[in-house]
Amino acid sequence: MCTRVYIKESLDELARSFAFAGQGALEGLVGRIPRYNGAPGQVYPVIIQGAAPGTDLVAPVFAIAKWGLVSASRTLGDRRLPLVNVRCEKIPTHGLAGPAYRSRRCLIPVNGFFQWKPISPHSRDRQPYAIAMKTGVLFALAGVWEVWRHPAGIDIRTFAVITCSSNEMMTTISDQMPVILHRRDYQRWLSADPNPSDLMKPYSAELMTMWPISRDVDDLKNSGPDIINPVDLRPQRHVNYRLR
Repeated sequence: MCTRVYIKESLDELARSFAFAGQGALEGLVGRIPRYNGAPGQVYPVIIQGAAPGTDLVAPVFAIAKWGLVSASRTLGDRRLPLVNVRCEKIPTHGLAGPAYRSRRCLIPVNGFFQWKPISPHSRDRQPYAIAMKTGVLFALAGVWEVWRHPAGIDIRTFAVITCSSNEMMTTISDQMPVILHRRDYQRWLSADPNPSDLMKPYSAELMTMWPISRDVDDLKNSGPDIINPVDLRPQRHVNYRLR
């Protein structure tokens, strides 16, 4: 599962790091990025294949999308929850995500994501961890997107994150991780290839790092940059002083 992400860079840095993509709708996220405790239901910058303004050329461009994929044919009375994640092994035949996977894939730029490790097999307590690149750079999660037209005539783009089996590092806390794409594969992921299944695999653990963070991340109201600060999980030693 992948249900929380963080973006610590500015919109300008996003544009520079993914300079192959047109800036498109980035300015619509002023005041919303950076975001240190991002969850489903919020809007994010994604990169899709879109038509360049005033031309018939299709090229990568930034767009705004809401996390939680919904069907293009969704009705207002539909109570099904939006699709936040979809496993890579299920996506080719998935009723909702399958068609999007074949023709509407996207890149989701982030600096990192969060995962929770159960404290013990029979405990509901979980310790959150932040996961990122060792270099701290922005990277892209693999996603799929769809557009739903609200009855009021507003087009709402939505997306889901694709997950795969965990790598050697992540398996210590979870059996699933988001699909992370190498830069060399960005263009192919956005291409017309209907099934780039070989790209949906665990990312190299040697290039990644993770660290425990405060359980304050559980509450979305806690959204400052300190949310990704590491915490010390070692038991605290208590010294007893006796008066003489």
